Amino acid sequence: MAIPGFRIGRGQSAWNGTSQVRLPARRRTAGRELVFRLGLALGLLLLLTLIVYVDRDAYADHATGGPIGFIDALYYATVTMTTTGYGDITPITPASRLINAMLVTPIRIAFLVLLVGTTVEVLANEGRRALLDARWRKTMRNHTVIIGYGTTGQSAAATLLRGSTTADRIVVIDLESAAVTAANAHGLAAFEGDATSRDLLRRAELPKAREVIITVGRDDTAILTTLTVRQLNRGAHVVVAVNDADNVPLIRQSGADGVVTSSDAVGRLMGLSSISPELGEVIEDLLSSGHGLEIHQRLVTAAEDGVAAKELPGEKVLAVIRNRTLRRFFEQGAEVLHTGDEVVVIRPAPDGRAPRVE
Repeated sequence: MAIPGFRIGRGQSAWNGTSQVRLPARRRTAGRELVFRLGLALGLLLLLTLIVYVDRDAYADHATGGPIGFIDALYYATVTMTTTGYGDITPITPASRLINAMLVTPIRIAFLVLLVGTTVEVLANEGRRALLDARWRKTMRNHTVIIGYGTTGQSAAATLLRGSTTADRIVVIDLESAAVTAANAHGLAAFEGDATSRDLLRRAELPKAREVIITVGRDDTAILTTLTVRQLNRGAHVVVAVNDADNVPLIRQSGADGVVTSSDAVGRLMGLSSISPELGEVIEDLLSSGHGLEIHQRLVTAAEDGVAAKELPGEKVLAVIRNRTLRRFFEQGAEVLHTGDEVVVIRPAPDGRAPRVE
C-alpha cells in the first residue's frame, strides 16, 4: 500500500534520522552483539592456536630452546593476532611459513576487523541511536499515535496524510515487526512492542499526543489499550475500532471519544451495495479520499458568517458543530452559520476531476 508523504531513506528529508525510534532494528541488543563478536574472536584465537599446536615441530622457541606446548601455541597465537610479535617463537620450516602467510595472516586480519572495527561500529551506532531518539522526543508534541498498523491502521494513516497531517506528526505502535517495517517504509516513526505497556507508550510520547487511533484487531486488547491510553493522557481525542457492536459501551466506558464498529460498517456497506448498488457506490466514494466526493470538517470562515448553510458554494452541509454540540442540517440552529462554528460538508475531492456539487 503506497502512502504519500516522507519516505525513510538516505538523504531524503530531515525526518530520516528520527526513524531510529523504531524498536529494535536488530534481533540482538548492543550488549549481546558485543558478546557474540567476542565469541567469534575467541573462536578465531582457538583455531589459530590449534593450527600452531598441530604443527608445533615446525616452530622454534628461541627464549627457552624447548619444545612447543599448547600454552606456547596459545601464546604465539595471541601475540600474532594482536600484531605484538615478540619474535621469541617463530616458524622455521618453509611449510609453516607458508601456512603463516596464507592462513594465519588472514585470520589475524579478520580478528582485528571483527573485534576492533565492529565493536567501534556497534558502540557508535548505539550512541547515535540514543542521540537521535532524544532529539526526536523533544520535537513530539500534539502528534497522532496509531496503535495497530494493519489494514485499518494503514488506511487511517493514508487518510491523515492526504489531509493536513504530515508524516513527522504520526507515530505507529505495533506488536509485529513486519508492520513496523511497513510504517517506516511509509515514512512514519514506529515502535515495536505491546501497546498496553506504559513504558512503551511513554517512549512514543503518548502523554503529549493530540489524537490516538486504536486498531489492534481484538476487542479485549482494544479495551485494555484504551484504559492505558486514558490513564496516561486524559485530553487526547481517542478513536477505537471494534469488531463486535456489543463491546461499544465497554469501549466508551474505557474512555474512547469515538468508536467505529468495523464489522457492522462493512456489513452495512455490503448490504447497501447489494440492494442499491449506486447508493453503496456513493457511500464508498464518500469514505475514500483523493477522488470523487469526500466528507470534510472545517471551520467557518469570517466571510461565511451569517450565510445560510444551504448557500455555501461547492459544498453541501451535513452538520454544524457549535459550542461542541453537533446539529444535523435539518435540526434547529443549523440554518445559519457563525464564526467559530465548524461544518461537516460533502465536497469534491481536491483532484480536479470530481463534478461540482450543486
